[in-house]
Amino acid sequence: MAELIQLGDIAISVTRKGVKNVHLSVHPPDGRVTLVAPTSTRLDVARAYAITRIGWIRQQRERFAKQAREAPRQYRGRETHYLWGRRHLLEVIERNEKPLITIDHRTIHLQVRPGTQQDQRARIIHEWHLQLLHEAIPGLIRKWEPRIGVDVNGYFLQRMKTKWGSCNPYRASIRINTELVKKPRDMLEYIIVHEMVHILHPKHTPAFFEQLNRLYPNWRVVRSELNDLPLSAESWPTIS
Repeated sequence: MAELIQLGDIAISVTRKGVKNVHLSVHPPDGRVTLVAPTSTRLDVARAYAITRIGWIRQQRERFAKQAREAPRQYRGRETHYLWGRRHLLEVIERNEKPLITIDHRTIHLQVRPGTQQDQRARIIHEWHLQLLHEAIPGLIRKWEPRIGVDVNGYFLQRMKTKWGSCNPYRASIRINTELVKKPRDMLEYIIVHEMVHILHPKHTPAFFEQLNRLYPNWRVVRSELNDLPLSAESWPTIS
């Protein structure tokens, strides 16, 4: 069960796990703070560590407070939607035929049956996003398997609120946040490479970063750009 450290106006949720090092995180969009510590760590030791990082915590929370946010989507005509990092206008066409999505230069054409509700429109768009990701990801995995020296046994798509991606090194599988369909393609590629390297190096060790630097030298630039993009109306993640 998580315990709580209160440092002035900052509440820090502390969880003990079988880890070697302390991990302090500030989560968008509201600056929620968590601290994961080794199982044997006393609460006063965790508190002392958090105090040493209080300046960094405030800096991260201030950055999130200033960061642009997308408005909640209503899935109505003339609404802005992002696809692969570009803004598109949504055109809704009501027609008594099965749902269909087509796209031209800067417009997404959503065909739905008359009376289709907002949540149903959102589900249709989400399923289309999954299709686009399934078209993009296998080729990227095949591209990087020989370069990294791994074989990926499978990948999964999931809406995640705390990560852009994750890896199960024991199963040689990776998990990708579906929100990446809205970001530039190079950001999807970076996350895939990042998680594939974790198959060889499960933790963020020096060996992990050494290989990532060699394979994807500009990863810090891409990571920074991804973290600085407007936050979704829901609380999507940052990456470390």
